[in-house]
Order: sequence, then structure tokens, then C-alpha cells
Amino acid sequence: MTAANNPFARLPRVPSFEVKSTAVADGQPLLPAQMSGAFGIPGGRDISPDLTWSGAPEGTRSFAVTVFDPDAPTMSGFWHWAVADIPATVTALPAGAGDGAGSGLPQGAVQFPNDARLAQYIGAAPPAGHGRHRYFITVHALDVEEIGVPAESTPAVLSFTMAGHILGRATIVATAETPAA
Repeated sequence: MTAANNPFARLPRVPSFEVKSTAVADGQPLLPAQMSGAFGIPGGRDISPDLTWSGAPEGTRSFAVTVFDPDAPTMSGFWHWAVADIPATVTALPAGAGDGAGSGLPQGAVQFPNDARLAQYIGAAPPAGHGRHRYFITVHALDVEEIGVPAESTPAVLSFTMAGHILGRATIVATAETPAA
């Protein structure tokens, strides 16, 4: 991965910890459930993947979860999901936690509008024939209980605000591609 297309290249280096999912695996294609029905991908259901993490650094006071596509045909990538203020005692999110109601999120967690301006998980929808896209599914360990970003903010504002509070990061990089018509 080149530094120009690595979303973490210009952020402070931090230790990694472990994140797992039964729905997605590092380097593997997303399942249809994690693809976007809202953007018309056949079989897409916009279901956020289950995530379980362990080994967060000492001093972790909360977590944030983001899903980002740096390969989207924009100058700024595409944010598919962003959640913050997940208590440090929480080490898993069930599949579908990122629905529009945030029904699977712990109390106090804040779900931000994605780049489709929906406060929920929106699945992958790479344009037909655009090639393989990478989806960085990341759990960020933070040194604050609450990040203090208003719920109507963008994931970019969340990311900017988190940058100085990240103690560790756990990432699964999944892929998706929509064949040319």
C-alpha cells in the first residue's frame, strides 16, 4: 500500500491490537450483507459487520469504530460508518449494530452521519468497473471517555479530533469490486 493511499500514513503511529469478525477477514471480499442495498448493489443489505477486539493499550478509556474507503473516486475517499464514545468495557459489536437506530450500540455511543449523510452503516458500493476498493474497518482505542464531537459532525471531523487521542488501532482491510456492466 502506498503512503499516498494509506489513510493512516499521516497520522501518529500507534500500537496495534487485535480485531476479528465472523463476517469479514483481512484482505478478503466483503459479503453481500456488508454491501450497499441503498446504492443498488444486488444483494446488498447495509449490515455492519460484527466486531470483537482485544489487547487494547493500557489507559484506553473509550473506543471509536470507523469504516473508510480511500479508493472511492473522490478527492477525500468515502466514510461508510463512524461511531465514537464506546465505553472501554465494551469489546464487541454485533452484526447490524450500525443500523439507523443504532440498536446494537452500547448506551452513550454516538453514531455520526456517513458520507451519504445517514447516521448509520452504509455498505460498500464501488462504481462498476472502477476496480477493487479497500475498506478499512478500524477500532480506535482512545485516551478519553468522550471525544466531544457533536453528533451531526462528519466522520472527517471525528477523525481530526481523535488524532491526538488515539492510543492504539486495530484494522481489518476488506475489499469489494463491482464488475463493469
